[in-house]
Amino acid sequence: MIKLDELWNDAKGELAIKIQAVSFDIWIDKLVPVCFIKNTLVLSTISVSSKREIDKKYLDIIKETVSNINPQVKNVEIIIEAQREQYLQKQDSFVEDEGFVVMAETQPQTELCRFIEKYTFELFVKGKNNEFALAAAKAVAENPGGNYNPLFIHSSVGLGKTHLLHAIGNYLRKNSPRTKVLYVNSADFTNELINSIRNSSEDKDVSNRFREKYRSVDVLMIDDIQFLAGKEATQEAFFHIFNDLYQNSKQIVITSDRAPKDLQKLSDRLITRFSWGLTADIHAPDLETRIAILKSKAQQYKFNLSDAVATFIAENSTSNIREIEGLLNKIIFYSSLTNRVVDSKELAMEALTDFIEDKKDTIDESDIIATTCKYFNVTTEDLVGKKKNKAIVEPRMIAIYLITDMLSLPLVKIGQIFGGRDHTTVIHARDKIAEELKSNPRIRIIVTDIKNMLLNR
Repeated sequence: MIKLDELWNDAKGELAIKIQAVSFDIWIDKLVPVCFIKNTLVLSTISVSSKREIDKKYLDIIKETVSNINPQVKNVEIIIEAQREQYLQKQDSFVEDEGFVVMAETQPQTELCRFIEKYTFELFVKGKNNEFALAAAKAVAENPGGNYNPLFIHSSVGLGKTHLLHAIGNYLRKNSPRTKVLYVNSADFTNELINSIRNSSEDKDVSNRFREKYRSVDVLMIDDIQFLAGKEATQEAFFHIFNDLYQNSKQIVITSDRAPKDLQKLSDRLITRFSWGLTADIHAPDLETRIAILKSKAQQYKFNLSDAVATFIAENSTSNIREIEGLLNKIIFYSSLTNRVVDSKELAMEALTDFIEDKKDTIDESDIIATTCKYFNVTTEDLVGKKKNKAIVEPRMIAIYLITDMLSLPLVKIGQIFGGRDHTTVIHARDKIAEELKSNPRIRIIVTDIKNMLLNR
């Protein structure tokens, strides 16, 4: 029997010796084990550009190391986080046949509160995009089971939901050490339930232990609840656990990539319960917040990040904070490798050449326009033309926003793309959608969906 976590931890120990320390920290240490598919170990990384770098430079040594540790594992595949659920669904039919289990055995109660130390409230960079969610998380940490129960936090990938969950855990561990806190993502919860059902014929108490584990905690935090969609047995189990905890004034914190009312294939009774407490959203950070995040991360790494480089990274990165951090790591690595101080835009461009080329190769303005047209079922001619009816204006403004957000094109050039419009029109469209993202969940979902379509082509 191969245990996913144990295998990858052993492999990382070997890889840390074989790969230069800075490279290991940037590329290998952040890989997350997802599942086994037959004889292949699946690992996830934060972005398409990160996957390409790992595939090109490190995949062979990862494969060799993993196979040396356990010859049953013949291959390794790197995926991006957006593909996680797709691959988890693939692995189900192979678990029993191959003798693989998805996660290590359940940790004892004393190990339930293992949170990432750097994910604290103090190190969470506050901005207009996240200040409400941050305040709600702090309130829950200070008074679990109080007025904000359940707390439901939603945002796109990589904007800080998991950081807030770990910050709650770290706060309680420090200030209320007797509080029993359990953090789990929905995929792990599902796999635990599946394993308890499989083993119940041999051990009659395994189902009781599963229920007791979750019902005995004071604070339950479950990450990425959207992955319970379509899993009726898992939803049923979570429904009863939710009721038990709520009725006993135990705190529940849930995260998702969308608001409760927008969760599809989730039972109505669960969606209703998610709305009983407080719902807080995190939207994409603006330029100033992205720069502040970069400055904070650089300070943690004791790296002197100039304003010019911080601004360049913030202007050229997506709204995904994990990717922003990955670009900073590339700058740090490049500076260490070349023994040069990367303090100008020109040097930053040199350090991030692969990323900029990948971005240019993968997505351009025509891709964004075509994907927006496909999403709204409108023609390119209408989108970039002169029509001003509502069915065209909104998609046009969203396409303009996405181009300004995802690409580094001059405003004048964007205006030319959209039928020779003035750059002030581009600014108006960009700012209008940016403002809508703060208060309009429908627009947030549309923008997120189109971005996901672009990134997962």
